[in-house]
Amino acid sequence: MTALSKVYGDVFSLFAGPTLMVVLNGYKVVRDALSNHPEVFSDRPDIPAIAIMTKRKGIVFAPYGPVWRKQRKFCHTTLRNFGLGKLSLEPCILQGLDTIKSQLLQERGAGGVDLAPLISTAVSNVICSMALGQRFHHDDQEFRTLLNLMSRGLEICVNSPAVLINVFPLLYYLPFGVFRELRQVERDITVFLKRIIQTHRKSLDPGNPRDLVDMYLLEMLAQQAAGEPDTSFTEDYLFYIIGDLFIAGTDTTTNSVLWILLYMVLYPNIQEQVQKEIDATIGRHRSPSMTDKGSLPLTEAMIMEVQRLTVVVPLAIPHMTSMDTEFCGYNIPKGTVIIPNLWSVHRDPTVWDEPDRFNPARFLDSEGKLLRKEYFIPFGIGRRVCMGEQLAKMELFLMVTSLLQTFTFSLPEGLAPPSLQGRFGLTLAPSPFTACVNPRSSR
Repeated sequence: MTALSKVYGDVFSLFAGPTLMVVLNGYKVVRDALSNHPEVFSDRPDIPAIAIMTKRKGIVFAPYGPVWRKQRKFCHTTLRNFGLGKLSLEPCILQGLDTIKSQLLQERGAGGVDLAPLISTAVSNVICSMALGQRFHHDDQEFRTLLNLMSRGLEICVNSPAVLINVFPLLYYLPFGVFRELRQVERDITVFLKRIIQTHRKSLDPGNPRDLVDMYLLEMLAQQAAGEPDTSFTEDYLFYIIGDLFIAGTDTTTNSVLWILLYMVLYPNIQEQVQKEIDATIGRHRSPSMTDKGSLPLTEAMIMEVQRLTVVVPLAIPHMTSMDTEFCGYNIPKGTVIIPNLWSVHRDPTVWDEPDRFNPARFLDSEGKLLRKEYFIPFGIGRRVCMGEQLAKMELFLMVTSLLQTFTFSLPEGLAPPSLQGRFGLTLAPSPFTACVNPRSSR
């Protein structure tokens, strides 16, 4: 997409079958559309496979409008109350890190370790704690089954013949192959999550809400008591919100952590500089805290630079115009699919010097202090900006800082350096890699 923009300009159109799509490239164009014209560019297209499975409910894929705004506002406020961007989630994240460290010490060897399962489990458990009020042991069979179901469901939707559902929706109902498997995966996830909702309903204490599910159930009761005739706060909607939190909150953060560790493997000099900063600020005997964040500018700059180069949702989630509009000299009809190319924003040579080079120092000023750049938007921009941005930032900082405080990550001897091309599915994931994990001496 970015290469095409150099030929056709920052705004160009293409057809995916009969569907008109307009691709927005570069920071100025993306910001103008999503920030300056949110009422036009904040809707979601009706993608058949997603519409069938989500009933156009939840937060991530739901259409823009009054119902979506109410649901998002409630969820955002509730997540903040339970620690989004605040210190109260630290123990949960750090507890997961203790498990990762123990596992790494057990599994480390000359051949390297596959980091993905450990990171995914820890990130998923943060979502479980916040949304469902419980953590699962990494060996818990029910928990492993849920994670495997969600992973398999995404894989089927993105990398199998099931993508044809978006062209021929009736294929979803075929009684064989991946179509049948997709329906079974959906049913199994539904049973798991609805059982949790029912458990919460039976044990609900209005004076002591434990998590997002409790808060949502209390809001449902409040609206029923107030006689709201057309309330959208239902158990059905809650089910899809929980699904959104798992899908959007696990895959993205997991892949961001993996990308960062991969870059540390490939740039050992940067890893060493970051470790020196961590040692000087925190030492090696206490866990990092969010209160340390302001004292670790290089660590923050490194995380941001990897995020810039490896936008895990490079083409964002598709938007759609909610009305006819004129934009950048083009007439764009209502219902046009809009692709905000976030990858192009982070490789835009008009705002980034040598945009293809890994250089954490670009986020530091001459005194080594962190620079905040408005054209750094890995979580999107506008009304559809990622609802979990603050949580993701907290997880990235604590996980990366703690792991680099404890271990040095390196390339297994004799192996070629892993590719930085990545694998594109729902998100941009690093190609599978293993890393040698060497404990640092506790001094």
